[in-house]
Amino acid sequence: MKALTDGPRGRGARPAPARPDPAGSGPGPTSGPHPVLGTVPSDPAEAFEEFFERHRHGLGRLAFLLTGNVTSAEDLTGDVFLAVWRQWSTISGLDAPVPYVRRMMVNTAASRSRSLFREWRRLLLVHGAQQETVRDPDGAVSVDVRAALLRLPVRRRACVVLRHAFDLSEAEVANVLGVTVGTVKSQTSKGMAQLHELLTATDHGSRWS
Repeated sequence: MKALTDGPRGRGARPAPARPDPAGSGPGPTSGPHPVLGTVPSDPAEAFEEFFERHRHGLGRLAFLLTGNVTSAEDLTGDVFLAVWRQWSTISGLDAPVPYVRRMMVNTAASRSRSLFREWRRLLLVHGAQQETVRDPDGAVSVDVRAALLRLPVRRRACVVLRHAFDLSEAEVANVLGVTVGTVKSQTSKGMAQLHELLTATDHGSRWS
């Protein structure tokens, strides 16, 4: 499933948030070796920038696969990194900060999806359902894994992406999402079956259109 491994090209995530004054209200200083970050600079802003540079591409790719849109992915990545900076004194001390930040990204993406759905329902109420012509957005689209992927519920999508695009183990995905390994197995299996169904339906539609 090569398309799962593709991300936005030619555009990166937002630049890191502006460095606050370390003497101000930012996170406290950290120093010494870290099991994931390596040797962490004593300046918290430098440590955060090192984390940002090391992980922004991978987290930006995850954001793109969750949102399916470069602009949305950049917004999501930037907002998550801003939240990471605000919690840096806690996150920098974790043994595994990357799974924690991935979970933040999945939760933020899920929250935004729910907000968009509520907004869509409000628009229907304001303008009247009779004025809406509902069309399947993927009906006339060629076989495209990412387009089908976006039709999965966000957390099921996250299971599929983390397992098959990021090659995480079931235990690692469970740790990222804060669920059981059994839930990861179930959601990944259902997600792959749904993808297969969507792609097969799209393929048949393109043949007979």
